[in-house]
Amino acid sequence: MFEAKKAGLTDRLTAQAEAKKALLAKFKPKPAAPDPNFVPREVIRANELEAVRAARAEAKEAARQKQIEAEEAEIAAKRAERKERKQLTKAEQKAKRDARYAARQARRRG
Repeated sequence: MFEAKKAGLTDRLTAQAEAKKALLAKFKPKPAAPDPNFVPREVIRANELEAVRAARAEAKEAARQKQIEAEEAEIAAKRAERKERKQLTKAEQKAKRDARYAARQARRRG
């Protein structure tokens, strides 16, 4: 009879241990399937860095283009000024020629 009680106790102890294992198994994290939309942080940072670099390059190119346009405008202004000066010089030369011609005509007539 003593053996029968012992067997019952071990059965109960094993059943209790199995139940405890099953209860603990509920709380263990299950292996998760990888998210198909998951993007690693390194990839995100690389993309952000590339976007920042592209924006900086674009800003740098725009500034350089603006500087080139300013230089071209300055050159065009200088050209226009030079042309105007030449026109004035030509007008002054024509006025001097006309004055000399008029003086000659006045000497001949008078």
